Formats: sequence, C-alpha cells, structure tokens
Amino acid sequence: MATFTSRAEYLRFFLHNNTDTVSHAQRPVFKASVLKLHHLHSFPSRHRSGFRVCCTIKEKENVKDSERVAGVLTGLHVNESEPAGSEGETGSGEVGFHRNWPPWKNIPERYKIIGTTSLAFVICNMDKVNLSIAIIPMSHQFGWNSSVAGLVQSSFFWGYALSQLPGGWLAKIFGGRKVLKIGVLTWSLATAIVPLLAGFMPGLIMSRILVGIGEGVSPSAATDLIARLIPLEERSRAVAFVFGGLSVGSVSGLLLAPPLIQNFGWESVFYLFGFFGLAWFLGFQFLEQGKASFPAESISWSGSQSAFMTQTGNTSLRELGGSLKEVPWKAFFRSQAVWAMIYVHFCGSWGHYTCLSWLPTYFSEELNLNLTEAAWVSILPPLASIFVTGVAAQFADYLIANGVEVTTVRKICQSIAFLSPAICMTLSSLDLGLPHWEMVGILTGGLALSSFALSGLYCTHQDMSPEYASVLLGITNTVGAVPGIVGVALTGYLLDLTHSWSMSLFAPSIFFYLTGSLVWLLFASSKPQTFSKRD
Repeated sequence: MATFTSRAEYLRFFLHNNTDTVSHAQRPVFKASVLKLHHLHSFPSRHRSGFRVCCTIKEKENVKDSERVAGVLTGLHVNESEPAGSEGETGSGEVGFHRNWPPWKNIPERYKIIGTTSLAFVICNMDKVNLSIAIIPMSHQFGWNSSVAGLVQSSFFWGYALSQLPGGWLAKIFGGRKVLKIGVLTWSLATAIVPLLAGFMPGLIMSRILVGIGEGVSPSAATDLIARLIPLEERSRAVAFVFGGLSVGSVSGLLLAPPLIQNFGWESVFYLFGFFGLAWFLGFQFLEQGKASFPAESISWSGSQSAFMTQTGNTSLRELGGSLKEVPWKAFFRSQAVWAMIYVHFCGSWGHYTCLSWLPTYFSEELNLNLTEAAWVSILPPLASIFVTGVAAQFADYLIANGVEVTTVRKICQSIAFLSPAICMTLSSLDLGLPHWEMVGILTGGLALSSFALSGLYCTHQDMSPEYASVLLGITNTVGAVPGIVGVALTGYLLDLTHSWSMSLFAPSIFFYLTGSLVWLLFASSKPQTFSKRD
C-alpha cells in the first residue's frame, strides 16, 4: 500500500506503473487523458493531507470488501466502467451547490444557534422596555398615578417569575431550541394585543403577564443551549453575546419607541415590536427546515453533546412523566454555592429592573426632559453595556485560558458588576451640586459596568452543572424576578410617599449590591458538581 501527500506525486506514480501496459502509439493519448482527469477532478483541500492508492489486486479487493461492509471511504480508486465526467462529475456539482446554499449553511451549528438566540434576546428587551416609554403617554391618557403605573409595569414580572422553573425543566426535557421558539411566539402575540386591552385593566395586566411568561422561559432555554453546545474556553463570550442582546434590545427599543409614539401613537410600538418577534419565529422555522434538508450537518466540536441533544428530543415525550421527580432538588438546596447564586441573582435583578423601569421617568422629571430626550438619555447605560460586555467576556476567557481558577474569575467579574453601580448610585444620591450631565455620566458608567455579571453569575450555572444548568437558572431567575414584581411597584409607592428618587430608587439598590457582593465573595463556587440524587 502506497501513501501520497499530493496529486502530482500520485500522477507520477500512476503514469510510471501503468504506461507500460499501453501500446507505444497510444501512450501520448493515455498521458493526455490522465492529465485531463487531473484537471477535471481536483481533490478538496481537506483530503490532501494523505490518501492511499491500491497497488495490488489483493489490496484492491480488500478495499472493495471493506467499503462494502463499512460504507466508508478507505482509499482512492477509479471505476473504469464509468465514463469520466458523467455521473460523478454531475454529482460533484450538485454537492458543491448544496454545500454553498443557503449562504449560512457552512457556518458551524453552534454559531448559528448562538446568533439566532442573541437576536431573540434583542427582541426580548425591546418588548420589555417599550412599556417604560409608553407608560408616560398611557398614564396621561388613562389618568394613572405613579402607583398604578408601577403596578402595570410590575405585572410583566408576575409571569416572568412564574415561568422560570417550568422553563428550566422544559428546556432540560425538550431542549432549549424548542422552548425558545415557543417563548418568542408567546411574548410577541401578547405584545401585539396590548393596545386592544389597554383600556381594560385586568386585560392589560393579563397581556403583560403573558409577555413575562414568554420571556421568562428564554433565559433557561438559552442557558441550556450554551451548556450543551459551547466548550468552557468559549463560554464567557457565548454568554456575553447571547445575553448582550438584551442591551442591544434596550438601546433599539429606546431609540425606536419615542419617534413611533410621537408620530403614530403609543399603540404603534406594541404592534411593530410584536411583528418583529413573529418575523423571528418564521425565520427560525426556515432555518430549522434548512437544517433538516442537510442531515450531514452536525456540531463540529463535540459529537457526544450532539448525540445528547438528539437523545433529549427523541426521548422527551416518553420521559416527561417521571422527569420532574428525577431532578435532584434537595441536592441543589444543600449547596451553599446555589444559595449564593439565588441571593446574588435577586440583588442584581433589583438594581437592573428598577432602573430599567424608572430611569426614563427619573430623567424626565429630574432633568426636565421631554419624552424623546429622556429616552435618548436612557439609552446611554445599555449602549455602554454593549461595549463593557465584550470587554468583560474577553477578560474572563483570557484569565481562564491562562490558568486562573474559574471560581476566582467569576468572583472578580461579579464583584466589579456590583460594586461599580453601588458606588455610582451613592454619588448620584448625594447632594454634591453636580451638573445634570455629570450625574448622567456617573449612572451610565456604573450601570454599564454591571454587565460584568454576564461573565460572573450568568456563567456559573453552566460551570457548576451543564446537565442541570437550565434548571439552576430557572431556580435563581425565579427569585431574581421577585424584584421586578416587588421592587418596581415599591419604587412607585415610595416615590409617591417620599417624593425622593434617592430613597425610592437608589438606596434599596445600593443595599442589595453591597450585601450581594459580600455573599458572592464568601460562598460562590464554579466547581463542577454532580448533584447526584441520594434522597
């Protein structure tokens, strides 16, 4: 058996060993035919590293037998009965066409999933922040005070909290891909019907609860996808890219909402943003159909995890009945690291959700800005967060790649995420006589640095247990949704009671940021845990 590393080397060998079998008069024609075959049938670059040529009849027979039994390519041989350039050439052209169409087909599967998931999160936060802008003209139209406005905004988080644990469980059973798809469809339809129900308070609250349910299952679905698809050394960047879509969505929503409201009324925001989600759903369906048309496409870096995803989808209906009992709930709650994640998620959500809901109103009242100006200023924190998210992800993955313990990296990132906004909110609360633009700059810097949490807390679920990452995020996010219910409404109540933004908005957030930092530094851990069920 001879082994060759180039086509030219093979052709020289072929001509040398086969020219003697051809008559002298036919040798020029024979050589020309071989050279023509050389130009017509080029080997792909991935096959040039080495190929085997059968030199004896016995070896040819062995190769044919092995190909017939195993069905795999074991050598290079020419079917002499097949005319050159007939079926083989046509088949090669068809394969080449299918390999290059659609344009995204050759993109690795994990990148396509991460990209579409990030886009879903962009739309997710667009549908979340639209009410924080629309609530101002809606309050004027329907005569709502701050307490009622806070109740309407907080109703989103009722559904968000209720769907966290079911979302994590469903993502583990059916896979994050299916759960994400249904979640986007649910929140998009619920967003589109808000204008139809705005005059009927129970209906309005119910529609926002449905938006919360649809968006509530999405973080667990994304966490499940990342845990299954992304290796550890890429995980911080994957989490940052997916969840960074939330910041992009905040910016996009705050940019689009004011001109839409001023030109077409507040109802247009809900109609258009709902349409975006429906368009994503249809596009995701198209991508899944394309994937089914090319079954050879698979996740390139880990065949075992690809098989695990397939097994999850195939066995989900059969295992659905008993799967909930198989989750090691008691093992979760015996872990100090899990309790640390729960409390820290609560603390981070308090600062994030209260600011997300009330900052436009704060800027409008404190800085005497109109609707458009307040929205533009509110864009600055999430806009800066997009930049910080990329820096934090690269920083975390760099430390891990250079041997720093994963737990240490997560503690560093989460400490930055909590201490920075705590300091900046403290400065904004004090009467330092600073100009308004300096206060905006301080708040923007603090809230932007809180995006380091995407390389801290939000990676710890996957670090600790890829198998139960979606369930763990469901647990922590359930508690993390409580500030959206209590904190957003309480901020409005305290504002009516004290007429002080420092006491109603900043002081509670500062408290939770500081205590959350302490708990994280003492008890957090990213060490892998099996959570074996012994009870």
